[in-house]
Amino acid sequence: MKSVVICGSSSFASEMREFAERLKNLGVVVYEPHLYRASGGVWSEIKESDRKYVALGLTHDHFYKMRMADVIYIYNKDGYAGVSVNMEIGYAVALNKPIYVQEGNDAEPCRQVLFGAVVKTPEELIKFL
Repeated sequence: MKSVVICGSSSFASEMREFAERLKNLGVVVYEPHLYRASGGVWSEIKESDRKYVALGLTHDHFYKMRMADVIYIYNKDGYAGVSVNMEIGYAVALNKPIYVQEGNDAEPCRQVLFGAVVKTPEELIKFL
């Protein structure tokens, strides 16, 4: 079975975790982002001088997961892709990884052309693995 990395806004943390659990229950290897604030981390409590190192660590951790995975899944609820997701899409393209998305109603045509398919459920995603 192939592996998937999930990318998406921390605003959708609970939905992404649920999607990941469903994939895992189907036998898929899933790499999830470490959603610092959604995991209870308080950004404002980190000293200003340390924030860039925390952000750097989180970014490189997720990039490592993207390199490990066979495919990229963008959890773009309602077509939303923020700054971090834009960066992840660019990195996925640079890695030549297939990119699948939850929603096809992305307002940015330059992103839309990079997506392999719209995939709504874990069961549908399995068909692409």
